[in-house]
Amino acid sequence: MTTTFTPARPIWCAGCGDFGVLQALVNALEELGVPPHERMVIAGIGCSGSLQNNLSCYGYHALHGRVLPTATGAKLANPELTVIGVGGDGDGYAIGGGHLMHAFKRNPGVTYIVMNNGTYGLTKGQPSPTAPFGYGDNIEEDLDPIMLGLSIPGSTFLARGYSGAPAQLLALTKAALEHTAAGRGMSYLEVLSPCVTYNDTYRDWRTAVYDVDAEDGYDAGNRAQAFVRMSELREQGRLPLGLIYRGERPALEEVALNQAFEAPALQDVAAPAVLAGYREAMHSFMR
Repeated sequence: MTTTFTPARPIWCAGCGDFGVLQALVNALEELGVPPHERMVIAGIGCSGSLQNNLSCYGYHALHGRVLPTATGAKLANPELTVIGVGGDGDGYAIGGGHLMHAFKRNPGVTYIVMNNGTYGLTKGQPSPTAPFGYGDNIEEDLDPIMLGLSIPGSTFLARGYSGAPAQLLALTKAALEHTAAGRGMSYLEVLSPCVTYNDTYRDWRTAVYDVDAEDGYDAGNRAQAFVRMSELREQGRLPLGLIYRGERPALEEVALNQAFEAPALQDVAAPAVLAGYREAMHSFMR
């Protein structure tokens, strides 16, 4: 007998941008035909960290800032899973910032969705790494994760959506999932997701966003051009939306897992060689 977990009702504040992210992910998975038993959602700490409770999937709540190494491990253990990491800007860019950098470099076949609201909503509104100068007591320049990703040669998919633009957000979510499913590695999707309680940016972001998908001549396959255009838009105070960059490079699991090493989750645990290795490992702890 098996028991299926029933998704919970979200506990987010009414109007929270995370509702839009959840709906885009639910719709994208359904439209792409990914069955619930093939979905693995790794969630971070923060308001967005409860997202995996609200859709049908296998879910895991990672330690603070450890979404990406956990998701990478899950993908290496079973490459047949659709592995999705979700979290907020505090979890992903502060304590998890070092892991983000190395995930861009390694290019594991996971989709990573970061809900960015520029504040620590769960802990009452402190400035996050993406908070602009002047928000609260913030005296620092805000972090631009898209430009960070563009600066690391290993990155292969960089996009930004906005929960206030649901049609585009759904299209970007589907494109991100398709990128990883095709064996091209990590797809990174940042979503501007306003915190209506502590940093309600709907009005500001509605006029600040700029859709590069609609720009004539923009080439998402040209990393250098993308970096220059992102710099120009930043100087203008605009927030670029759309598919920023998409490149070609084998996913980490395509390189790490080969005929000599089968993915652990797909091995026969009763095979003599596996049992022998297990006994040897256990015996080593007794020496």
